[in-house]
Amino acid sequence: MPNVAANGIRIEYDTFGDNKNPVLLLIMALGAQMIQWNEKFCQMLADKGLYVIRFDNRDVGLSTKFEEGGMPDTVALVKAMAQGQEVEAPYTLDDMADDAVGLLDALGVKEAHFCGGSMGAAIVQVIGYRHPSRVLSLIPISGTTGNPDLPQAKPEAMQALGTPVPVEREANIEHRVKLQQIMRGRRFKFDEKRAREFAAQSYDRSFYPEGRARQLAALTANGNRKPRLASINAPTLVIHGADDPLVPVEASKDIADGIPGTRLMMIEGMGHEQAVELWPQIVDAIFEHIKKTA
Repeated sequence: MPNVAANGIRIEYDTFGDNKNPVLLLIMALGAQMIQWNEKFCQMLADKGLYVIRFDNRDVGLSTKFEEGGMPDTVALVKAMAQGQEVEAPYTLDDMADDAVGLLDALGVKEAHFCGGSMGAAIVQVIGYRHPSRVLSLIPISGTTGNPDLPQAKPEAMQALGTPVPVEREANIEHRVKLQQIMRGRRFKFDEKRAREFAAQSYDRSFYPEGRARQLAALTANGNRKPRLASINAPTLVIHGADDPLVPVEASKDIADGIPGTRLMMIEGMGHEQAVELWPQIVDAIFEHIKKTA
C-alpha cells in the first residue's frame, strides 16, 4: 500500500475505484487500522460509483507513530471520559482531522464525502466545523458528540474499553475476539473464526497499544463537540446501531440534534460494529446520501 507526506507525518492509505468518481474518505475508529474497513466493503462502495480512500490514522497501522508522547493511563482516561473531565493529550482530534484533510491535499482532492466510525465519527464532526470548504457531506457511524450528559456505555463495554491490551500474540488475539463479541449486536450470529483471523492479521500488521492510548487521550481531550456542531451546514447522515453497547442511541440523536438538517438512520440489531450481513444496507444508505448531494 502507498503512503504520502501529509500534515507533517507519513500516512499509509489505499484506494478503490475510479478517481474521477465522487471521493469518499473512510476514517477508522480508536486504535483500529484501515484494514478494519474491509476490502469487500470498500469495493462494494466503489462498485456504486465512488472513489474510496481508507487510511491509517496517526499512531496506528503503518502511519507515523508518536513515541515521544509516552503511554497514557487508559483506565484513568476512560474514567475521565465518563465524567467529562479535562485531560492533557500528546496531540488533539484537531490534529487528526487535519491529517485527513492533509491526505486529500497530498492526493490532489479538493472536496470529499467523509465517513467515520466511532472515533472516526468524532473526527468527521471536527472536519465538518474545522474544514467546511472541503466537505461535500458527512456520515458519522456509531458516534457521539462527547456530551457528558448523555447516557454511559454498558458496564461490560466500558470495562472492555479500559482493559489493558495483552502484549503476547495469542492472548491479544483472544482479547480482540472477546471484545468483538461484546461490541456486536445480538441480531446476527458471531463468526468467531472470521474474528480470530482478522485479529491475527491486525496483530501481525501492526501491534502498537501505545498509539491506541494516545488516540484515546486525544478523543477524551476533545470534550463536548455539541456546541460546535451548529456551524456545520454540510448534508449529514448519522448511522447508528440500536443495539450498540458502547455508544448509546441517545448519542447519535445528539449529533443529529446538533447539525441542522441531519438525517438519522437507526439500524435494528446493529451493535458498535457492522456485521457483514448489514453491509449492503449501509452501502446503499451511504450511496443514496451521496447521490442526493450531487
